[in-house]
Amino acid sequence: MGIARALIAIPTPADYLNATLRRDDPMNWITNYVRPTINSLFSRREMPENLWEKCPSCGTMLFHRELTENQRVCNSCGHHMTVSPRERFAGFFDGGLYTEISVPQPIVDPLLFRDQKKYPDRMKAAQKQTGEKEAMLVAEGEIMRTRIVAVAQDFEFMAGSMGMHVGNAIIAGCEHAIKRKLPLVLFSAAGGARMQEGILSLMQMPRTTVAVDMLREAGLPYIVVLTNPTTGGVTASYAMLGDVQIAEPGALICFAGPRVIEQTIREKLPEGFQRAEYLLEHGMLDRVTPRPQLRTEIATILRMLGGLGPVVHGDLPRPDPAAIIEAAQAEAAAQTPEEK
Repeated sequence: MGIARALIAIPTPADYLNATLRRDDPMNWITNYVRPTINSLFSRREMPENLWEKCPSCGTMLFHRELTENQRVCNSCGHHMTVSPRERFAGFFDGGLYTEISVPQPIVDPLLFRDQKKYPDRMKAAQKQTGEKEAMLVAEGEIMRTRIVAVAQDFEFMAGSMGMHVGNAIIAGCEHAIKRKLPLVLFSAAGGARMQEGILSLMQMPRTTVAVDMLREAGLPYIVVLTNPTTGGVTASYAMLGDVQIAEPGALICFAGPRVIEQTIREKLPEGFQRAEYLLEHGMLDRVTPRPQLRTEIATILRMLGGLGPVVHGDLPRPDPAAIIEAAQAEAAAQTPEEK
């Protein structure tokens, strides 16, 4: 009987294993080391949220790198997404290189305007959101070895609204183009005039019209690319004064929007009314060109207007004289006596 009790009291291998696997055991290396290591190897890695972007038109998930390489145009349905001036210039100019042209700064909040927020507060919020000082960027650079001055509006900055700074930017671009004897290319994207500047905003319409006339008097080409959307006083002034009018596919181009017109005339508008393709069919535009093809098309038009010959797609490396001589000697040495 004593022997049986002694045998029962002897710890079994299972007892040792259970003691090892207890969580309160400081020597529990399986739980404290092995299991976390295995979990870390097989656990799902967290992916950054900005690697994919959903197309607002067809709903396709687009990889951010492919979307950037295609200049923010959907590979599935061809929808043209909003692009900032700097992103546009990076894909438009040769090598993404350009020189920014300074714009005279206007008076801040000349009317002391206030609605739900003060005008300076709205400006600060837009500057923080976009990282830009204002809604227009002016630059000089080359597209396919054709030097130009380019002006682009930023719709993300207070809907690209036309204020005094936008007027100053267009005038600065025109003056710089005339000084350098270069053509001007303008990318419009705006919801109209900036209400916070009142009549001072509307005065930019005649100011910019005079600036465009200065280009014409100097004999310099002025090309306008209308992007989505281009509306209001922008459409009624510099956006429709180009020597050549080009639009991106699907762009809304109008003075008053379709909803306002339908509410006024109480009639249903035609399908695609005021879109780029509709305006092209009715003679308001010269071309509707996808964004990735704009570089080649604009360079071709400008070189034709300037009598500069065909566009330069790339440069071949200059031949090395020593390499040419060495290749000729090697070819001669490889010839047979009969060939010589």
